Amino acid sequence: MSLKGEMRRLRELDWRELDIKEAGVWPWSLQLVCCLLLLGVTFLGIYWYLAAPTRAELERAQGQEAQLIRDYRSKAAQAADIEALRDGMRDLEAHMALLQEMLPTGAEVPSLLDSISEAAIDNQLSIDFLRLRSPVDEEYYIARPFDIQVHGSYHDIATFLAEVASMPRIVTLHDLTLGPDSNSGQLRLSMLARTYSYRQEREQGS
Repeated sequence: MSLKGEMRRLRELDWRELDIKEAGVWPWSLQLVCCLLLLGVTFLGIYWYLAAPTRAELERAQGQEAQLIRDYRSKAAQAADIEALRDGMRDLEAHMALLQEMLPTGAEVPSLLDSISEAAIDNQLSIDFLRLRSPVDEEYYIARPFDIQVHGSYHDIATFLAEVASMPRIVTLHDLTLGPDSNSGQLRLSMLARTYSYRQEREQGS
């Protein structure tokens, strides 16, 4: 069929009387246009159904790309320093083990009090009292406070405090009160001391 004939058929076509059931007898150019339109609608439908969700997911992934790159660089830097971190952890564990050895167990506290008494006697101090208080549970350790009151000369008291502070077991000194003793004419020292032990020891013993 010639192009001129086809154009003539299109001009003579009554568009109001077109029936989809008779599409087989439409001019071939009209059939081609309808096929192209149908193909375009089908393609758009497939894109909307399949490609659009994937595209949204791709956009989300692209949005996360910068954060993932930062995380990767951070982890890569940590991995590069892993040996230094391990060395630091070993040093910290060794330091912690040393500190643990300086903390008396509950059974060693009476021996610590005896050492403090001996230090007072060696420095020619008179002991008024040395009383152990009830333990105080903290989150990671148990504080074991005790009250000390001695009297003697200023120099002897200072030497006694230095010896208590330098004992192998950790002892901290608090609430120091130094004043004259009206009975002996010397100085009286009253203070609160604390030593510490781990909660783990208390939990195992309970």
